[in-house]
Amino acid sequence: MKRRQFLELGATATGGMILGLHLPQSRAAGVAKGPVELNAWIRIDPDNRITFICHRNEMGQDVHTSLAMLVAEELEVPVASLGIEQAPVAAVYTNAMIGAQITGGSTSIRDAWVPLRRAGATVRTVLLEAAARTWQVDVGVLEARDGYVHNRNGNKLSYGFLSGIAADLPVPAPEYLALKAPGAFTQIGSATQKRLDTRAKVHGERLFGLDATQPGMVHAVLAQCPVIGGTVASVDAAAARAMPGVRDVIDIGEGVAVVADHFWIAKQARDALKIGWNLGPGTAVSDASVAAALRAGLEEAGAVARANGDIDAGLARATKRLEADYELPLLAHVAMEPMNCLARVDDEGCDIWTSTQYPAGARAVAAARTGLAPERVRIHSQFIGGGFGRRLDVDFIAQAAAIAKAVPGVPVKLVWTREDDTTHDFYRPASLHRLRGGLDAKGKLIALDHLMVSQSVTERAFPGVVKDGLDPFMTEGASNLVYAVPNLRSRVVIRDTGVRVGYWRSVSHALNAFAFESFIDELARAGKRDPLEFRLEMLAEQPRQRAVLEKVAAMAQWKRSRGANAALGIASMECYGSYIAMTAEVQRRGKDLHCARIAVAVDPGIAVRPDQVIAQIESAVITGLTGALRNRISIVDGAVQEQNFHQFQPLRMSETPQIEVAIVASGDAPGGMGEVGTPLVAPALANAVASLSGTRVRKLPFSEAGVRFV
Repeated sequence: MKRRQFLELGATATGGMILGLHLPQSRAAGVAKGPVELNAWIRIDPDNRITFICHRNEMGQDVHTSLAMLVAEELEVPVASLGIEQAPVAAVYTNAMIGAQITGGSTSIRDAWVPLRRAGATVRTVLLEAAARTWQVDVGVLEARDGYVHNRNGNKLSYGFLSGIAADLPVPAPEYLALKAPGAFTQIGSATQKRLDTRAKVHGERLFGLDATQPGMVHAVLAQCPVIGGTVASVDAAAARAMPGVRDVIDIGEGVAVVADHFWIAKQARDALKIGWNLGPGTAVSDASVAAALRAGLEEAGAVARANGDIDAGLARATKRLEADYELPLLAHVAMEPMNCLARVDDEGCDIWTSTQYPAGARAVAAARTGLAPERVRIHSQFIGGGFGRRLDVDFIAQAAAIAKAVPGVPVKLVWTREDDTTHDFYRPASLHRLRGGLDAKGKLIALDHLMVSQSVTERAFPGVVKDGLDPFMTEGASNLVYAVPNLRSRVVIRDTGVRVGYWRSVSHALNAFAFESFIDELARAGKRDPLEFRLEMLAEQPRQRAVLEKVAAMAQWKRSRGANAALGIASMECYGSYIAMTAEVQRRGKDLHCARIAVAVDPGIAVRPDQVIAQIESAVITGLTGALRNRISIVDGAVQEQNFHQFQPLRMSETPQIEVAIVASGDAPGGMGEVGTPLVAPALANAVASLSGTRVRKLPFSEAGVRFV
């Protein structure tokens, strides 16, 4: 036994010299001389520094705190004591709910709920066993607490000291691990736990993609065809090459990159390029062609996502029938941080510093564009300044890798302008919904038929998932409809509109919720029923949904009279395993309307970090408002017309309502949260507008129906 190890043991336990004499030699040899990775998520240094290797990417949703809390709870250490490191690309970090190493779909907590707690419990268990063998006592007399194993005599050994011994011990099988019951949690559910990254972000210590630098770095700006999918036919780069500071002009096929000493030089030179484009078939795409493709889909039978009862017989028996179509537009993501990527290709391989929700996909495209084996590509994930699904796509990473390959050994930082970002997005699909409903003589809903026509994102991104005409990411909010309707059918028709589409915050929940929750409200009014009572009547078997509806009604004072210049709208759904209900209060302001207050009640199961649940809902509500009030993407001759924020306007502070969130925690396993607050905003607003003015908005944004919000 080395003198240093002997003294360390003596310093951490009363009677350490006697203990040291009885320590088996094999155990002493196991004492760590460096960091020990006890599993894929936990690394312990001899000085007792403990690092959580976070396998999901941070984009504001606070996985660096919430996921660390799952580990810390079972490892018995304060979450604030953990260092956080971003995980590399590895199969062990696959998101089991998605099938890839992806951050999205409001899955981070849900996917990690058991595995990360199990990871912490596994390490705690082997550390206790290591201490038991060191002290030659029964493990049952020991306790793990605050980064140490304590015995009943008041002695303790640090996790750092024990880690090397623990590394040699067999890992207990999951069935032999005792995870804490919710009643025993000391950190999960804490209302006082602060974000771990706040100080670093405020002080600029944490790096977003745009902050990444490397010695000798140069900058690149890319000219892309105004029609997505077009390619370069010819380039006159004489004027650009003549500018001081320009290093190179590189044709990468889908665009022409200018490489220069600084971003602004590269942009000016990019703008001086004279490029001839092969526009391709995309020029045939327009607003009119998209609308026509969707409208034609209404004539198809579609694939059945859900069915019970006999829809035709149910509609035939109805004493009152209603039919309506609902339309939603293309939308851009417009994350605050535009697309960017820093890449270097040299003899060692390829290094990528970027903000991505899909590091495995980033590695794959970088390997493809450089011709390197995937294992020679290293992804250095940075903080994400807004993902919302846009950074599930990796086109900008492929571009950066292609540019870097052309200037080997030189780090090249590609940054898109806001105009690049808005005009070359993967847009939220436009969709068209036809609903038919039937009420009996008492105003009870006895038949509901839904047909959705839209483009499938999954058919492009993960084609193997789409089977028999069904894309599961198109049926969210429809296949899981919470209302009990005796005769119910929901179908989807996949129609390619020629637009490049991608996953947008809440995916099809937002599309289907606008249609269903608006139509449910129309049916209630057609049957002269209170919209709240109409919904509650259909939730006898849904206690969690009833609870949030009743809670939000109480929050909003649903029954209170608001006079002629204000009204409430209500909407509810199950979304990503969480249950949510929302009211929107709309007031007249002259000829315009204003959303004054949005109340939300949400049942997330167990709220791992309640403060972040509230923050996520508030953020998602603002996303929903931004998408609903006035924004859309329009296309003329294949080119997106909106360029910047003056044409695709984010919500202004003066337009932002008071947002009140109540957590109705049921104690069930956690549901998703990052996207849950977005889908109900549009239908709650539409229902409030209908109540206030009699105008039923069936096509978004509201501005297209002549309804202006201020």
